[in-house]
Amino acid sequence: MTTKISAITPCLWFDKEAEDAARFYTDIFGNSRIGSISRYGEEGFEVHGRPAGSVMTVDFELNGQPFTALNGGPLFRFNEAISFQLHCDSQATLDYYWDALSAGGDPAARQCGWLKDRFGVSWQVVPQVMGQLMSGDATAAGRVMNAMLQMKKIDIAALQQARTGN
Repeated sequence: MTTKISAITPCLWFDKEAEDAARFYTDIFGNSRIGSISRYGEEGFEVHGRPAGSVMTVDFELNGQPFTALNGGPLFRFNEAISFQLHCDSQATLDYYWDALSAGGDPAARQCGWLKDRFGVSWQVVPQVMGQLMSGDATAAGRVMNAMLQMKKIDIAALQQARTGN
């Protein structure tokens, strides 16, 4: 039996930065908005320990994709096991998202198009043509891989030159 679901919504667990993060992301991405904000009540204080009236969840959209940000406390932290991929159609687009998302993030966590933003969320800011550059001729794909491994932020022209052997 197949069951239909209406959407898959990533839920991002923050200590207490859910609203700040949602606002940061919606400022960066077009076609984005903050939706509803729910707050902790007095009920369950013995479990969640959050002051009544403080932000519990923020529903938001990035480029039309729904997300939920949860202030769940310091128990869980983000790591590289989960990341969001941004497939950029130009170097200018790639540069914009790289610069915006990496602002205030961990400079040591930048390699091969990956970065961590100031909230610890991992992003892969990659060119839309990456699949084409890495497929087909194994020798050419190897040159692309070697070039990419030397980069922090992806340089599309340099990858295309590596592909052609220039």
